[in-house]
Amino acid sequence: MALSLSQDDHTMLTQLEEAMWREVTRFDATFQDQRFAADFIEFGRSGRVYTREQIVCSNSQPIKAVLPLPNLTIRLLARDVGQVTYNSQVEHDGTIEYARRSSIWSRTEQGWAMRFHQGTPYNP
Repeated sequence: MALSLSQDDHTMLTQLEEAMWREVTRFDATFQDQRFAADFIEFGRSGRVYTREQIVCSNSQPIKAVLPLPNLTIRLLARDVGQVTYNSQVEHDGTIEYARRSSIWSRTEQGWAMRFHQGTPYNP
């Protein structure tokens, strides 16, 4: 039996993933506390591994990412677990960095929370 994602969940996960790339939401303490799961881990584009404690910060920085996120797709891995994949295009010091991205989100009593994220560099 194939799992299907409701339109509401698709819209919510898209908005939450894009909020990670918007300075106003990404660096908001309440947003971070609600949206990064306690056991969050990231394999960064750089190859470094980050914990929740390392990724949650309040030092707002400009983010120059292409939105909406290119090639975004969402699929359910289990009833309350979704995977969001997309390609990112982010400008740093005049250079555009490209990565294939994957996030695992779990539905909690407080809403969707990101449990895992990975970025893998690629050349377009």
